[in-house]
Amino acid sequence: MSTTHSLATALLRQAAAEGRDRLAAAELEKLLAGLGIQLAERNGPATTADLRISLLNTREFGMVLFAGVGGPDAGLDAGNFRKDRATVCAAVELTDADDFLERFRRTLAWQRLAAQAKTDGRPLEEAPLKACFERLLALAAAFSANDALVIRSLELDPVALRDPLVAGAARCEFGPPAPGRRPRPVHKIDQLLHPASIGIIGVSATAMNFGRIILHNLMDSGYPKAQLTILRPGEAEIDGVRCVAGLKALDRKLDLLIVAVAASAVYELVDEIIATDAVEAVMLIPGSLGETQKSREPAAALAARINAAHAGTGGGPVFLGANCLGVVSHPGHYDSWFIPLERLPKPQKKPVRNSVMLSQSGAFMITRLSQNPWLDPRYMIAVGNQTDLTHGDLLTYFAERPEVETIGLYIEGFKDLDGLEFARAVRRAVLQGKQIVVYKSGQTVPGQGGVLGHTASIAGDPQLFESVVRQAGAIVAEDLDAFDDLFYIAGALHGKRAGRRLGAISGAGFEAVGMADSIGSETFTMTMGALEAKTVRDIEAVLAAKKLDALVEVRNPIDINPGADDEAHLQIAEAFLNDPNIDAVVVGLDPTAPAVRALAQSSKRPGFDINDPKSTVHLMPPIAERHAKPLIGIVDGGRLYDAMAARLMDQGVCVFRNCGRGTRALVRYMDARLGADALRKRFARH
Repeated sequence: MSTTHSLATALLRQAAAEGRDRLAAAELEKLLAGLGIQLAERNGPATTADLRISLLNTREFGMVLFAGVGGPDAGLDAGNFRKDRATVCAAVELTDADDFLERFRRTLAWQRLAAQAKTDGRPLEEAPLKACFERLLALAAAFSANDALVIRSLELDPVALRDPLVAGAARCEFGPPAPGRRPRPVHKIDQLLHPASIGIIGVSATAMNFGRIILHNLMDSGYPKAQLTILRPGEAEIDGVRCVAGLKALDRKLDLLIVAVAASAVYELVDEIIATDAVEAVMLIPGSLGETQKSREPAAALAARINAAHAGTGGGPVFLGANCLGVVSHPGHYDSWFIPLERLPKPQKKPVRNSVMLSQSGAFMITRLSQNPWLDPRYMIAVGNQTDLTHGDLLTYFAERPEVETIGLYIEGFKDLDGLEFARAVRRAVLQGKQIVVYKSGQTVPGQGGVLGHTASIAGDPQLFESVVRQAGAIVAEDLDAFDDLFYIAGALHGKRAGRRLGAISGAGFEAVGMADSIGSETFTMTMGALEAKTVRDIEAVLAAKKLDALVEVRNPIDINPGADDEAHLQIAEAFLNDPNIDAVVVGLDPTAPAVRALAQSSKRPGFDINDPKSTVHLMPPIAERHAKPLIGIVDGGRLYDAMAARLMDQGVCVFRNCGRGTRALVRYMDARLGADALRKRFARH
């Protein structure tokens, strides 16, 4: 135990013995002295670059370190600046002093410090600040949830950057740790996703209820009837599947039991499942468990009984849900969604399915897949209200699966400390080479109310969520469209190299400019790469051969004129790809241009369509395949050009229908890829 930890422990215990949950001024002064910080008199010396530094024991993520603008400007700055400009934060467990200092350098507070130092004619001293971060991180790590007392908050505001640092005011609150849940037996997720036997309870013998729809979907998706069992007394078989009276009548332990009964029947049934130990994994379909005021107390008691069962031999069964649409597991050969297959066909759109979608909302997955079947996940799992299994549990499982490259998640909220488990799982998955794309709902007060009514989740602070999850290595989408774009582009470009320099090509002037205008985000900017002389000569040769040389000046971005045909677009795109100063290329494919073979069938020029061997549909896929750099095609046109886009996407070409949207997605993706690469290098050094 360090000297600072020993001192803090003594101070907290003394205050607690006196019935307090906050340190007094004299105690604070001792604690800060141990951290190398002086406590000034009240309203101590202010500077033009005051800071606020704090530790906060958050409900979702445990200990989080914050640093940013302090003093009277703090609230104003936080509401009026872009991400990472007013304040940065990081989960203590996932950062260190060097990493946090690097994050802090993005803030307005840092810029103010640098400006003040320049005005004073002195260098900006980082050492006191780094030492402060180091000591605070050590203090936070020392007070883990296993301690009898934990620090709930330690706030220093304002802080003047001196040597040592001087805090004008400070406050420290503490208390007992929040109770945690037992670890779930995550290995049993394998039985959930690849069951050798499935039981279903809640199948009607006379009507097409949810249970019977699930039964039909299981059979129609290829799951063998012989491995299915219906739990229903009084019936011998339903739709050719054998029935047994109940759990005690089973002749073998089930890998998976799907529960599609009324919510009121779940409580007693779960007790029977636990008592009989007849099942490895359970899928709870019913809604309303914990989502209404009346059901919250019994649902919490149910979750507590499931949690207690994990202490038993073998860890007890794992439960997915409740309020759970179900699972589509292509490797497990089953679809347990209660959506009839005719309403959502799932044809294979990738040569190898290598992505996963996890969602608290089943409808979220349905609409995403309906609008973009090229997402084509290997597994789609509705997590529901996380009565037992959490996003973090599932992500922990998939982090170790080599066949999975990209994981997309829709999250409404976390239960206590589940956010930290999730952030750990994100970091583990990213270090294993996975790409994690996350969209979190409940970003407004009305949205947070909707979250509570949907899956009984607590939405939490959206800015804290984004900061910690981005720090862990995930790509965080700000809205539904961004999630669609980022999940799609991550899956399409996983094997490609990442870089900052963009090449942009189009036969439409607005499109070339639109690409250049879209290269920046709130936290990252790409640059337009400078073409080397050889690339310019190669492009000039293409333009001359196509009789466009008098109309086009070679530059980046380049407008190659509406007279350019398919071959011209792609030869110039390949010249950009060959340039060492270009890391990625976005090419507008100009489907409405008369020289481009973009129609499914042409009535005016028979054969001049996407079936022509000289069409983009035939020429572009091998170019995209053989280059290590990303190549993105833009098919900006209406329904006439759906077939062109679809044929390209079927062959693995990354295609967007709007130049700004495609370029913005690439920029966000490159930011995350470079960040993940840096994380892996950092941990490789350690």
